Amino acid sequence: MPKTKSNENSEEKTAPKSLAEQLRERMSRDEPQRESRTKLKQDISDEEIEKISKKISKKEVEEETKAVKKQKDGETLIPLEDYIKCAVHLGTKVITPHMRKFVYKKRADGLAVINTVSIDEKLREAIALLIKHNPEQIYLACKREAGWDGAKLFSQTTGIRAFTKTYPPGITTNLILENFFEAELTIICDPWIDRNALVDTFRLKKPVISFCDTNNYTNQVTKIIPCNNKAKKSIGCILYILAREYCKAKGIPFTATLEDFTGPLEEVAIR
Repeated sequence: MPKTKSNENSEEKTAPKSLAEQLRERMSRDEPQRESRTKLKQDISDEEIEKISKKISKKEVEEETKAVKKQKDGETLIPLEDYIKCAVHLGTKVITPHMRKFVYKKRADGLAVINTVSIDEKLREAIALLIKHNPEQIYLACKREAGWDGAKLFSQTTGIRAFTKTYPPGITTNLILENFFEAELTIICDPWIDRNALVDTFRLKKPVISFCDTNNYTNQVTKIIPCNNKAKKSIGCILYILAREYCKAKGIPFTATLEDFTGPLEEVAIR
């Protein structure tokens, strides 16, 4: 008996979906979030955050350190004062629902303040994942210029491949590319700016460690490191901690200092 049009339509509806179709559907479910990111009001620029991050006062260092010590007993990965001097705790004026739990107050100028205890705890979780992999299995993507120097030093000290300025789309997913390589873990400095690396890793169903500011959405991120991911000192500080702890766990000699990654900390304003 010949198939009727209705029968053909019925068969189309019940036909199993290919892996590509399933992937497209899964990604389309995240599309509203991606659209909302593009529409998110940019209330403060990277340049403004950089300027503010350089003007952390001695008084702010002392006040923030005192506040954090009330929340945490025991040692942090680096002294609390260094987290604050590097402005790792400074967010933006926008707080997404994904990042709200990491914010404990807003400053008078409207900037969110990230809980330094959360930063330290999430860093430890990221380090635990990082040290499970060898250098050739990991890569770092950092498109934001403020992180280029830190990313290059991170690569030099750990042996982990780093992409700055641009990330070649498909380099880990397209077998026909000459520079194709396989990776088991991706580190990115911003889930929006470095979204090409994030999408590629998601397609491969591999884990992603991401630095996330208060205005970031964290879809497809495996391990969040809440922090200021706009300023040189902050990005450098996080990369220093990751590099130091990774080298320590892997037995790799590590002689770099925090200031090698961040630049001179004496630039902190004392007023």
